[in-house]
Amino acid sequence: MSGLDVAIILTFVAYAALAGLRARATASRNLEEYFLAGRTLPGWKAGLSMAATQFAADTPLLVTGLIATAGIFSLWRLWIYAVAFLVLGFILAPSWRRARVLTDAELTELRYGGRAAAILRGVKAIYFGTVFNCAVLSFVLLAATRIAEPFLTWDQWGWFPDWLHAAFVSLAEWIGQPVTVVGDDPATWPPDVWVRSANNLISIVAILIVTTFYSTTGGLRSVVDTDVLQLAIMLVATALFAGFVVDRVGGFGALPDEIRARFADGGPGGITSEQILAVTPSVARDASFAVLAVFALQWLAQMNADGTGYLAQRTMACRSDEDARRAAVWFTVTQILVRSLLWVPLGLGLLLMFAPDPSLGLEHARAERELTFVRAMAELPAGLKGLLVTAMLAALASTVDTHLNWGASYWTNDIYKRFVCQGWLGREPSDRSLVWVARAANFLILSIALVLMTRLGSIATAWKTSLLLGAGMGGVLVLRWLWWRLTAWGELSAILASAVVAPIVLTTMDRGTPDDEALGLLVMFAASTATGVVVSLAAGRQDLRALVDFYRRARPPGFWGPVARAAGHDPAADRRRLALGAAAVAVAALSIFSLLTAGISVIAGSAAPTWFPLPRSAWVVTVAIVGVGLVPIWRRLGDSVTAGPR
Repeated sequence: MSGLDVAIILTFVAYAALAGLRARATASRNLEEYFLAGRTLPGWKAGLSMAATQFAADTPLLVTGLIATAGIFSLWRLWIYAVAFLVLGFILAPSWRRARVLTDAELTELRYGGRAAAILRGVKAIYFGTVFNCAVLSFVLLAATRIAEPFLTWDQWGWFPDWLHAAFVSLAEWIGQPVTVVGDDPATWPPDVWVRSANNLISIVAILIVTTFYSTTGGLRSVVDTDVLQLAIMLVATALFAGFVVDRVGGFGALPDEIRARFADGGPGGITSEQILAVTPSVARDASFAVLAVFALQWLAQMNADGTGYLAQRTMACRSDEDARRAAVWFTVTQILVRSLLWVPLGLGLLLMFAPDPSLGLEHARAERELTFVRAMAELPAGLKGLLVTAMLAALASTVDTHLNWGASYWTNDIYKRFVCQGWLGREPSDRSLVWVARAANFLILSIALVLMTRLGSIATAWKTSLLLGAGMGGVLVLRWLWWRLTAWGELSAILASAVVAPIVLTTMDRGTPDDEALGLLVMFAASTATGVVVSLAAGRQDLRALVDFYRRARPPGFWGPVARAAGHDPAADRRRLALGAAAVAVAALSIFSLLTAGISVIAGSAAPTWFPLPRSAWVVTVAIVGVGLVPIWRRLGDSVTAGPR
């Protein structure tokens, strides 16, 4: 990289470090300041912070591989999460804020009460805060090595001490698994495999030092402040990168025609050109009933269906219910619409820029296409290369800082404070000691994630595994807000069912086909949800006083009849709020998906669905009009929901 590229990266590093120092004093006061920024975030900033976190360094590589081997239609598996984001904003965000808890694990004791709720709180703190959190962090770090390796060649820079690089080479050899892209057979590994692995380890350590510094020093305030800048850099750099790649292959106008000409007889993994360009299921690859069912339900099957995790954290950090709703809208539009309209032409352009190897199988072809993203970065001119490398490192940082802050909140608030201090030692810890425990917890989480990173292969495979870790639990997580009969034993049994069924699915139903993967996720969802409901009904009703306390505090929507009456409220009003919120979600999702379909159809020249009787141009105009026309409707519905009970 040139001196200009390095200067751009160092400027970003300096800004991030200063953000942590600026917020240090305020974040050190107590856990609410450290983990929730004193509940003062405006909606736009919270929403953009969510989008920055999910931008992630691994996601553009994942998208590149999916477009090349499964077509644009496969991205609906990512886009469908918009429904969950909107459910959080229009239905559940006010209740998350009113609950006044620090973590979703703490919410379980408020929601259920009793011994079972305490057990559930501990299980969730360990499972979500450590197992799932570290799994996600590990494949984000894996993606960072793919990006850093061609550019951060530490062994070739004279200012890096030889003895220190040699120490990292020894560390890489001791690990025994190369932290770089190689085959499964050690006999085929290149002679410099441990040098490349050492370079990647140094890059990861350097990135983590900076990220850990500002996130542990300034807490959520510094995380959000850096996230906003990171997102701006990522969007600008990605747009310029997409323009560079598309220009190299003939421009936007030629993009779909070139795809059709080049892959008329089949592309990576045997996919046809029309399947690559399809945005609707009419001619898409692997658009079976099982796959479509997963696309429709995946937002509900996953563990973030009700916002559990860092999305709820940002929601709880907002200064008002209205800001919480706006955060979800900002997040959804940026994440689903803006980001996708940049990545789709980039993925198609990379497919043309680097000819695929027809001899590769599907999984190897996907991994190979993921790396074309990095290969194209190497051809960028000075300045733009530095900006994009900074953007990708910022994408990594914005994901890592959130997962560190979120994971540390479990270890501090739910494990150390609740069980060690209050439960075991019988005392209340000081605010300052809790903040220091929070900072120390970051290093524990990082250590586990780094170990897991060395055992991963394809990013797409790691992503699929992470889906199974959280699959199935979304149904009961949403039900606990909407239905008073769900109990702590029910939620515990759902987690247990998910943990038991996941390895069975992986060993008996995962043969690498989309149908098998789809059916596996459906089985996980059905088993977990059914178990949670049945156990809740069989275990007996929860103590009414605890339910009334939770209801008065959080005012959840839905079916709370006996509890609402005991609290002196009208149960019908809760059902009306749920109906209004559901209508807002449905209309907003249709609006955003219509605009997304119109935009991608223009970029990719996608065919209209077979059931549409008019030409493709009429299809594009129709969905664009629907998308724009529905905006004022869902905005009014959202205002009605927010104007509900305080």
